Amino acid sequence: MGAGVMQKDGDSGRRRRRRGGRARPMSEINVTPFVDVMLVLLIIFMVAAPLMTVGVPVELPRTAASALPGEQEEPLAVTITAEGSVMIQTTEVPRADLIGRLRAIAEERSSDRVFVRADGAVSYLDVMQVMGALNRAGFSNIGLVTESGGPALDGAQDN
Repeated sequence: MGAGVMQKDGDSGRRRRRRGGRARPMSEINVTPFVDVMLVLLIIFMVAAPLMTVGVPVELPRTAASALPGEQEEPLAVTITAEGSVMIQTTEVPRADLIGRLRAIAEERSSDRVFVRADGAVSYLDVMQVMGALNRAGFSNIGLVTESGGPALDGAQDN
């Protein structure tokens, strides 16, 4: 296959040079480079978006709750693993240092929103102790993270 060249008939399709050797300005906008840049940015964001989530593996419980709306600032995530260790984002924090570190983080952040991710095998007591530490550190807007698709109270499964 080869690229063909079309020639237009008549004066309207020809481009002539003026006497001074200067060409007329083009009145058409070439959108091809714009589309190319947009497609490249789309691919970059599609690849980078999964990498922006917190990378601590936990088996979240399933519920029928819907997702919360997003924010401007990256959300703070506190994770409780199946072994009972507490992690802020991806850094493990001893429970004795938890309130001090959370207070330092709260001073730097404009949002008091924090997401608690707990493995399904973690006891209710452990989750409540971490939530109490979050409250003492100044975080009052706490969201519990779960996986969607779990059973609802009416017995139906949400897919």
